[in-house]
Amino acid sequence: MSSNNPIGIFDSGVGGLSVLREVRALMPNENIIYFGDQGHVPYGPRSMRQIQNFSEGITRFLLGHGAKIIVVACNTASAAALKHLRATFSDVQFVGMEPAVKPAAEKTQTGKVGVLATPATFQGELYASVVERFANGVELFQNTCPGLVNQIEKGELNAPQTRAILEDALLPMLEKNIDTVVLGCTHYPFVIPLIERIVGEKVRVIDPAPAVAKQVKRLLEAGGMVNQNREKGTVRFITSGEVDSVKRVLSTLLGIDAEVEAVTWMDDRGIR
Repeated sequence: MSSNNPIGIFDSGVGGLSVLREVRALMPNENIIYFGDQGHVPYGPRSMRQIQNFSEGITRFLLGHGAKIIVVACNTASAAALKHLRATFSDVQFVGMEPAVKPAAEKTQTGKVGVLATPATFQGELYASVVERFANGVELFQNTCPGLVNQIEKGELNAPQTRAILEDALLPMLEKNIDTVVLGCTHYPFVIPLIERIVGEKVRVIDPAPAVAKQVKRLLEAGGMVNQNREKGTVRFITSGEVDSVKRVLSTLLGIDAEVEAVTWMDDRGIR
């Protein structure tokens, strides 16, 4: 496999663009292929088995297009499918997401931390393991922010409904004296400015995307797979959903005008 091969990144929708943004900033000469599964968004309410099937199908698709490493830029898919993917594709390197409970627990002064994530993330073994290992002596307040992923998918970053969802989640946490908010969904960094306006400057908001980008870089360096081409890398955007709506959201979230390719699911594991 050539070092010029792309980094494969996927998410249930546009949330993984928060990870793509950090990967691009850290490694601008890397080629990237991004798969947004808008045909199935949101993953949060779906069964573990279904998310595993979707993740396996997308991984096969990305590998078929030459991906040299796979970034599961979706907390829900990481919680439900990362273990399954590593077992199924034992010769492929995966980088997944986990809620940043460890840095939150290390930095909190009040010992009270808010965590925003999807139901599937909270129910997964990965989250339970992180909490067990790192959250001793820290009180966690969880909220699933129903409807927030869909608002971000529509590019409604500052709409009254978006603010209402976040206030419902965060105001009760503020009353409990949290001083840190963990974003356990890759969609949520796009509403950090709104979150910061709600919680105020004394509350720290932790975005895991920069740490994920650094891990991707470490693995590529360790495997001798860093792209040596000095030109800026290319990005292919692929969706299983509606192309025009994705193009609009790309403009809103990343400020870019990009072509988007459409694919179709044949079944839960097959894409054409």
